[in-house]
Amino acid sequence: FFSLFRYLGTGQSLASLHYAFLVGKSTASVIIRETCVAIWDALHAAVMAQPHKEQWKEIADVFQQTCQFPNCAGAIDGKHIRIKKPVRSGSQYYNYKKYFSFVLFAMCDANYSFRYIDVGSYGSRSDSAVFAQSDFGKMLQDKALDLPEHTALPGTTSPAMPFVFVGDEAFALGENLMRPYSSRGLSLARRVFNYRLTRARRVVECAFGILANKWRFLHTPIHLKLETAISAVKAACVLHNFVRARDGYNFEDSLTHSLHSHRPSVVRGHRQGAAVREQFTAYFTSPHGALPWQLDAI
Repeated sequence: FFSLFRYLGTGQSLASLHYAFLVGKSTASVIIRETCVAIWDALHAAVMAQPHKEQWKEIADVFQQTCQFPNCAGAIDGKHIRIKKPVRSGSQYYNYKKYFSFVLFAMCDANYSFRYIDVGSYGSRSDSAVFAQSDFGKMLQDKALDLPEHTALPGTTSPAMPFVFVGDEAFALGENLMRPYSSRGLSLARRVFNYRLTRARRVVECAFGILANKWRFLHTPIHLKLETAISAVKAACVLHNFVRARDGYNFEDSLTHSLHSHRPSVVRGHRQGAAVREQFTAYFTSPHGALPWQLDAI
């Protein structure tokens, strides 16, 4: 058990664990795998359960209070986890940054806790492809997330707006998924929207930063079998939530991390998503939705 936390907390090699705890390297690998699986099984339901309707509202309230983005149910992003080349994997795990990795896709709340993760997709895949194939992406597409009913934005009575998730330009625009406008030739209102969306989206970047700086094995390539590496990352994520609930949040923990973002890919949204984004854009420059400092920040 101590060898697991030494590994997760420091990223020491199996050889170092062999000398520190006088166990064989293969035995240390088995201990890491079995303990990580046990941690995931024990904590997943308690610290990463799917939110229900009232919990989505609570998440959105915190986003409004801390990021000033109303009706926001979460921020999504994907990160590369560096690994050694899996056996007989060809180029499936070889990413555009020219190293082997699998993808950690996550959705987090404004308290920097992960509410959903998908771990293990090929490093060669784009964020949009990982998202589309994930259980979360499918549930969002099928309207199966139990999101609250459409609600008017603060200070207004209409129109009723959907609850949305915020992501970067790698994701496709949708009724419940907001992404920034293309950076070319933007009007003032659209630049304001991009700024406000970035304020909300950055919480997932901070969550990855806290994760990597707490569990420092993520700062180096993971020299474990693929299944064990995936189990270690899943265990680190639920332990992150457990520690967050116990210890609170320290801003400095999130300033740097070694998890690399996906390269944005060109994906298209649909008209319903575009209409929702235009409503948010108008609201953020209205008397009810504008921030005093937003024009100075863009």
